[in-house]
Amino acid sequence: MQQYEKITEAVIEELKAIVGEKYVLTTPEALETYQTDQETDPRFFHTPKAVVMPQSTEEVAAVMKLANKHHFPVTPRSGGTSVSDGAIAVCGGIVLLMERMNRILEVNRDGMYIVAEAGVRTLDVQEAAKKEGLFYAGDPCSADSCLIGGNLATNAGGDKAVRYGTTRSQVHSIEVVLPTGEIANLGARTKKNTTGFCLDQLVIGSEGTLGIITKATLKLLPIAPYRSDVLLIFTDPRKATSIVPLLLKAGLDPTSVEFMDQGFVRASSDYSKIHLSHYEDGCYVILTLETFDEEEMDKKLIKIDELSRQHGAIEVSLADDRVWTIRKNCLEATRILSRVSTSDDFVFPLDKISDAIMDLSELAKMYPFRIFTLAHAGDGNLHFNILKGELSDEVWEESLSSFHEKAYAYVYAQGGLLSGEHGIGAKKVGQLERLTDPGQMFMMTSIKKALDPLDVLNPGKVIAKY
Repeated sequence: MQQYEKITEAVIEELKAIVGEKYVLTTPEALETYQTDQETDPRFFHTPKAVVMPQSTEEVAAVMKLANKHHFPVTPRSGGTSVSDGAIAVCGGIVLLMERMNRILEVNRDGMYIVAEAGVRTLDVQEAAKKEGLFYAGDPCSADSCLIGGNLATNAGGDKAVRYGTTRSQVHSIEVVLPTGEIANLGARTKKNTTGFCLDQLVIGSEGTLGIITKATLKLLPIAPYRSDVLLIFTDPRKATSIVPLLLKAGLDPTSVEFMDQGFVRASSDYSKIHLSHYEDGCYVILTLETFDEEEMDKKLIKIDELSRQHGAIEVSLADDRVWTIRKNCLEATRILSRVSTSDDFVFPLDKISDAIMDLSELAKMYPFRIFTLAHAGDGNLHFNILKGELSDEVWEESLSSFHEKAYAYVYAQGGLLSGEHGIGAKKVGQLERLTDPGQMFMMTSIKKALDPLDVLNPGKVIAKY
C-alpha cells in the first residue's frame, strides 16, 4: 500500500480556500460520522482527517489537483449506502462528500432525458421524470437515500434490472473529474457510438477509482400505463427459485422477479409490522409486469397463474405496496437481529440461480452464523446476508472465512462472479485478485496506474496495489 503525506493545517487551509471554510469538517464528532458507510463491524471503520464538501465540478477538480500536489488520498462518498466498504477512507486522507452537488439541471420531455448532478437522490430523479410523464428505470432498493453519482460509480442494479438493465444502461453521458484533476466529458446523447474507446462505460462501475462522476445525462422512458404486482408463494424454496427460467422462457418479459426466503419473509414482515399470507411457512417470489396494452396484461397474468400453480405455487395473488415494503425493508430488518453482519451479492448465469441458492444455503448450514437469502432472481443476482449474532470475533472470522473460501470456489465453478451490483469496494479486493483472470487484472491495474499514477483516488478499493 502507498505511503501518503500527512494532511497538515496548511493543507486544511488550502481545502477551505477551495470549497469554503464551513464546508471542510474536522471536528471529532463530524469525522466519526464518516468513519463508515453501511459497514457494521467497527474493526473496519476508518476515521478520515477531514470531510470536504464541494459544490461544483471545478471545486472537485481543484481538490484532486491538491491531492496530487500534497499526495494525500481522497475517498468519494455519495449517500453512504455501500455494503462493500466502498465509501470508507481505508487509507486515511479526506472524504469527499458529494451531497451539495444536488441540482437537477434539465428534464427534457421531447428528448426523453434528464441532466442531474451527482448528489441528486435517485428517488428525486425518478420523481422529476414522473412529473413530465416519463420514467427513469434505475431503481436500487435504497433509492430514497442513495445518490445518482453512487449508482453510477457502482453500476447499481436493483429490482428493475431484469427488464431495463443496470445503471449503465440508463446513461447517455457523464462529466467526470479524473484522478489528476482534469475534467472530461464522456459519452453522447446518440443511439450509437463507435467514436474511440467507450470511456464513459469504463468509468461507470469503476467504484470511484478512475474518476469522480459529477454530472450525468440519463435516459428516460415512456411510462407503461398498465402495471401489476403478483405475489407467488411457495413452501418449497427449490420450486420457488426454479420458476424463474420458466417465466422468462414464456416470453412474459417481467420488470422485476424477486425472491425472499422464509427467514427474510418473517424478519422483514415483523420489522414492517405487515403479515401477509403464509408468513409462517412461505417463500415469496414477487413479480412485476408492465405493458402498454390492457389485453396483453390480462393474458400475461393468466399465463403466470397457470405456470406458477403447475410448478407448485400454493398461492398466486395480485399484490399491493405492502409486499414491496416488506422486500425493501429486508436489510433493516436483519440489523435488529444482529449488530454486525455482512452481505454477499454473487451473480450467476440465469440457468444456474436455482441450484446456486439451494447449494449455498446447504453449505451455510455447516456454520454457526445465521444466514438470510434473497435474490434479484430474474437477473441471477443472489444476496446472502450473514449475521454474526452473539458469536465471538474469533469464531465469526474463522467461520466466515471458511464459508467464503468454499462459496467463492463454487460461484466461479458455476460461471458466476463475486458481485452483481454491490461492487468490490475494500471488502473483496483480495478475492478479486485471486479469482480474476490474470489478463483482466493486468488490464485493470494498467488502466488505474495510467490514470492515477500517485494512487490518490479511492485507494484500497477494487485494486489493492499497483
